[in-house]
Amino acid sequence: MDGLNLDEMLDDLRRLVETESPSDDPEALRRSAEVLAEVISSRLGPGVEIIEGPAGPHVRWSGSDRPRVLVLGHHDTVFPLGTLERRPFAVVDGRATGPGVFDMKAGIVQAVWGVAASGHAESVELLFSCDEEVGSLSSRAMIEERALDCGAVLVLEPSADGGALKIGRKGTGTFQVTVQGRASHAGLDPEKGVNSLVEAAHQVLAVAALADPTRGTTVTPTVAHGGTADNVVPAETTIRVDVRVTGPDEAARVEAAMASLTPVDPAASISVSGSVGRPPMPEGSAGELLGLAREHDPAIGAVVVGGGSDGNFTAAVGVPTLDGMGAVGGGAHADHEHVLVETMPDRARLVAAVVSARCA
Repeated sequence: MDGLNLDEMLDDLRRLVETESPSDDPEALRRSAEVLAEVISSRLGPGVEIIEGPAGPHVRWSGSDRPRVLVLGHHDTVFPLGTLERRPFAVVDGRATGPGVFDMKAGIVQAVWGVAASGHAESVELLFSCDEEVGSLSSRAMIEERALDCGAVLVLEPSADGGALKIGRKGTGTFQVTVQGRASHAGLDPEKGVNSLVEAAHQVLAVAALADPTRGTTVTPTVAHGGTADNVVPAETTIRVDVRVTGPDEAARVEAAMASLTPVDPAASISVSGSVGRPPMPEGSAGELLGLAREHDPAIGAVVVGGGSDGNFTAAVGVPTLDGMGAVGGGAHADHEHVLVETMPDRARLVAAVVSARCA
């Protein structure tokens, strides 16, 4: 018997989901870290450390001072406080639902139970950051350092369709383009103004044209804000841009092109901030870890995806990284997110098997 008890796993999942943890709320993240520490301690014993950071607390547990596998995740979610009241934790028709259940609180539970079942907990380190959903600005250096020290990383991001693992990811970045114009009365003297919204429209087209589907590069204007009233020529407009690239050359090309944007109207001005902050995770970054997973389940799939994770950072520093080790379900970041409950013990066994094979 491997000791996996689905009812108890769901009890742990309920505790985590019912402790809301939006990325931008340090007090909520503190409560989440404390509950997460209790869950880890109850399954793996003492040794939990809550690490303070400018974005909130991270949670770390290590079975010894010489771990050989870093099991990596995050306890922050994208959902604001109060989501739980509207969408409480529930298990209905084989699906667990609630804010953050899929990304990635079920993955955390599966990993804790899997490490406990592996027989090699002394060779494992768990690290759960509090700011992955907002760029990992306060945790990146720690994640890279711990990955290098452990030598192998299992990332608990949700699986791809059908439970497939993730062996490659695009690099990701967010840019902001700010267009400065000049306000004037839209009816009395519009010619005295410089319309930042019109200029921004030109820039949106220029930015979108930077995409290169043949190279897998996407450049997508996603959010725009401009203007103050319907009778005022808008003096300022901002545009947010999502960028995804498959390699460092494309990251450099897009960054250079964004920095060189110039106004069509010489009376307007443009400033650009941002970068491709998460480097690409090249296909093949998993190394031997994928083989170890397939020794346990020869039929398990493996795919390359467009989204980023902290696995991008660990792969970029040369550490074998196998991503998508978390929950099976769907609806990440959406109200219909869910986890297929019956898969949770098997995903815990997958973690246990890879840890055991790596540390035997």
